[in-house]
Amino acid sequence: MPIYLPLIVLASTAWVGYVGPSGRLEQHLRRSFVAFFEWFGELGIFCGRLLRSAFAPPFEGRELIRQMDIVGSRSLPLVAIAGAATGVVMSLQMRDSLTRFGGKAMLPAVIVFSLLKETGPMITGLVLSGRVGAGIGAELGSMKVTEQIDAMEASAVDPHRFLVATRVLACIAMLPLLTLAADFCGIIMGWVANTLVEPISFRLFLNNGFKNVDFNDFLLPTFKTAVFGCIIGVIACFQGIRTKGGTEGVGRSATSSVVLSSLFIILADVVLVRIILTFFS
Repeated sequence: MPIYLPLIVLASTAWVGYVGPSGRLEQHLRRSFVAFFEWFGELGIFCGRLLRSAFAPPFEGRELIRQMDIVGSRSLPLVAIAGAATGVVMSLQMRDSLTRFGGKAMLPAVIVFSLLKETGPMITGLVLSGRVGAGIGAELGSMKVTEQIDAMEASAVDPHRFLVATRVLACIAMLPLLTLAADFCGIIMGWVANTLVEPISFRLFLNNGFKNVDFNDFLLPTFKTAVFGCIIGVIACFQGIRTKGGTEGVGRSATSSVVLSSLFIILADVVLVRIILTFFS
């Protein structure tokens, strides 16, 4: 019996050490599962208040214009550079790939179709989720932790109308326009990169690129970015409004705004592309 006593003690210790972390893991998973559904429930309540505030007078026209300037014109250089870089990369990469299969003449059409239908809208949405999403999340988070939002409510000012609705509407209005800028810069720089390798006139490049482009090929992918703008505005404002924990919470709100808005943009793009292909192709 004394020989087996150390083995019994060792097995008992290992069992206690195994059951403890397992129980903690189960509790953590349960809390995460509940928090997941709580987050979506709070988001639904937030969207309901946003809809009531956005379409009920008085309207904050001056603040809306200011937010459109912040979201639109101040993001234009970054979006233009991203679109131009995308056009150059596509021109260089696609030329090599198409040359292998004898389709080098299709390079202008590939660049135009790719930018108009998918690459331009996605690049714009992801760039804006990084710049605008982080800015809105940090700004509203700072106002929340410093109790400025509480002061607005005490002054009979609806923060959902003044702070949230204006930013969401500005994102919805500006994303399609910024997408046009990204597409334009991408096509121009795609032609420049192509010309540096093999000279081609700009008119011939456009004729070859837009030869088979339909109006729906341009309109629907551009206006689906309005959904991306809605996602960026709603997620960033929601994460900012619910900020807790001081300056550390502000950093978490800014980070989560970027991560969640980018994730939802990718998921929404999958759904929207399927809808466009089903009903409009």
